[in-house]
Amino acid sequence: MSESLIEESILSRPTYGTLAIAPGLAHYFVADASGAECVIRVAEAAPRDFMEKVHILYVPTPGENALITALYALGAKRFEHFPTIDDAVARLGDWLSDARMGSQLYLAGTETLIGKAVAVAEECGLDHSAVQCEHRGSLARRVQCVHCKTMIEKVTTQPVKCPSCDLLLLVRDHYSRRLAAFQGVCINAEDPTEDIEIREMFK
Repeated sequence: MSESLIEESILSRPTYGTLAIAPGLAHYFVADASGAECVIRVAEAAPRDFMEKVHILYVPTPGENALITALYALGAKRFEHFPTIDDAVARLGDWLSDARMGSQLYLAGTETLIGKAVAVAEECGLDHSAVQCEHRGSLARRVQCVHCKTMIEKVTTQPVKCPSCDLLLLVRDHYSRRLAAFQGVCINAEDPTEDIEIREMFK
């Protein structure tokens, strides 16, 4: 077993870039608190009429108001904020179901937000070339236990114990875009008594 416990060459592992304005008839932004500054950066560098075509969905941290105010002040055509990623992504699905050809999607924040939003965009038929992602904030992962199919949110350790079937899972770099989750497989199936150190890996 490698020292890192992580498979470096998995091709499904998401890669991220830096958000930049792309030509489009409409521009949809989804961000959480860690990605809000990305939206502000793009908007402030945009042409004067850009915000007339911009729609923003935002997931603030509880009790946070300053970034909500800053995003609202950008003057987007439409701005809404929701308490959870799932709520925001559900609204994104509503918006994209009515989107026109030539729309662009910009995602900024944690891997969970990005993964869930990408999955919804694909369901709505948005071409992958029209989606940009910039990872910000925690590296915590959303993991599916391949044995009982439980989704484990905000995983920061390697390995992690499944809260449903109690197996100790190796968090692989294999990523399912359909599920928006990394895959967790039993790390000590041959010898459940093996003593394996649990370390913080994804902070």
